Amino acid sequence: KKRAHQGKLVSMIGVEGGHMIEDDLGKLDSLCALGMRYLTLTWNNSTSWASSAMDETDHPERIRHKGLNEFGRQVVQRMNELGVMVDLSHAGEQTFYDALAVTKKPVLLSHSSVWSICPVFRNVKDDQIKALAKNGGVICINFYSGFISKEYDQLQSMLLNKKDSLLGLMTQVSDADSIETMKNWNAWYDKTMNEARPTLSQLVDHIDYIVKMVGDKYVGIGSDY
Repeated sequence: KKRAHQGKLVSMIGVEGGHMIEDDLGKLDSLCALGMRYLTLTWNNSTSWASSAMDETDHPERIRHKGLNEFGRQVVQRMNELGVMVDLSHAGEQTFYDALAVTKKPVLLSHSSVWSICPVFRNVKDDQIKALAKNGGVICINFYSGFISKEYDQLQSMLLNKKDSLLGLMTQVSDADSIETMKNWNAWYDKTMNEARPTLSQLVDHIDYIVKMVGDKYVGIGSDY
């Protein structure tokens, strides 16, 4: 039976990063009692029980256990029991699949975009999107420019890698002190990156990609500017 729209705006309390429970299921219960309704298993940092996308991709030496260990599986099971959604944004690929193997309920990716369009560590690959749809979950597109446009990400990486040499050049040609030079750098960097920002159409491409692959039930808007 179809329900009538009630005209209500609904928001939920989420906690970003499983490190917040400090390896203690009791603290997971406490956060739920305080109103938490979704928990992102990792942030960029891994926990002792779940590896992050950043660490799986760029810093494997920081990982104690790739994917979920036994305690990590207990966390997912307890979240299912409590009615707390499992958020797999920021989670490493192994953690993603380990969580899907354990959960009995649909999962959430609260702020992630499409790897095939912009191949960065925080975006999800085609097989992950298909697995998410099979689970009945939702991926909410991240608005951050560096996760929407690979050209933006490449330009940003290049400028930041060459920052010291570019600052040296600016100092040589301007006779400015270090504070003034840094102000000039920040203004120039902001202007350059703003000019390279992706369009709304490029953002919609990520939504459209998922719709065409698995359907419109499995995609949402995640923001995270």
